[in-house]
Amino acid sequence: MVLSKKVARFNRVATNRVLGPLSMWLPGFAMIVHRGRRSGRTYRTPVKTFRVADSLVVALTYGPDADWVRNVLAAGGCEIETRTRIIKATRPRVVRDERRTTMPPGVRHILGAVGVTEFLFLDRVS
Repeated sequence: MVLSKKVARFNRVATNRVLGPLSMWLPGFAMIVHRGRRSGRTYRTPVKTFRVADSLVVALTYGPDADWVRNVLAAGGCEIETRTRIIKATRPRVVRDERRTTMPPGVRHILGAVGVTEFLFLDRVS
């Protein structure tokens, strides 16, 4: 069970408007900057990121069919804004991991409770 579309809609309308500006300053949070596949419009989506080797990982709490994920995959990358840095990310790929092995233990437990098994991996461009 991944989070429902109703929760996603509420978060997009309410939570993201509050968390969005704060995400730039909260540890581990970032803003994914991506372009719409059809509109070409620039979107900013607040996410929690995790570092794994040279990659950044985002748990796909709404699944791999979320618009922002599809936009990043179609574009072949995105920018990630965190604190005062802008990181270019490329080679996006969705990885299914039923055991959530790339996540820290506490996060692994929470993601398991809501049924998250898919993650977006992005390589950092140096």
